[in-house]
Amino acid sequence: MLSTDVEKALNEQINFELYSSYIYLSMSAYFESIDLPGFAHWMKIQNQEELVHVHKLFDYINEREGRVTLTAIEAPQLEWESALDAFQDAYEHEQKVTARVNKIVDLSIVKSDHATNSFLQWFVQEQVEEESSVKKVVQDLKMVGKDGHGLFMLNRELAQRVFVPPADSNA
Repeated sequence: MLSTDVEKALNEQINFELYSSYIYLSMSAYFESIDLPGFAHWMKIQNQEELVHVHKLFDYINEREGRVTLTAIEAPQLEWESALDAFQDAYEHEQKVTARVNKIVDLSIVKSDHATNSFLQWFVQEQVEEESSVKKVVQDLKMVGKDGHGLFMLNRELAQRVFVPPADSNA
């Protein structure tokens, strides 16, 4: 059974993961609007990954006899100055997610909630991957600069991303 504090933190993380999903869907719409369908596709895949996170947390809370409580989701940003600006925002957002996950891990340690600590280790590793993948695109965009040919090639590369649900996921 979950402590009240851990349950609350996990529910807040569900909400933040839904917000993350919403951000990436908004970024996808932005990229579609500026004719970068590969970038839009990459963000749709990111959106799907965030929803996997939501479902993992949702199922875990229920498995531990907690109560999932969903709250309002803040409206995401709609426009960015450039593809680089959007990906830099995505990178900063992933750093926020990482910090939040780390705080819940810290709470699980304080509460001696070993099951939650163990469960959250998947998220810790996932955030390493999340930050790394977004940072790579930021670095690529910085190298490309305003070169249309480079942006065209990167757009084609990002269109190749495939959603692969985690082996233990029902998503």
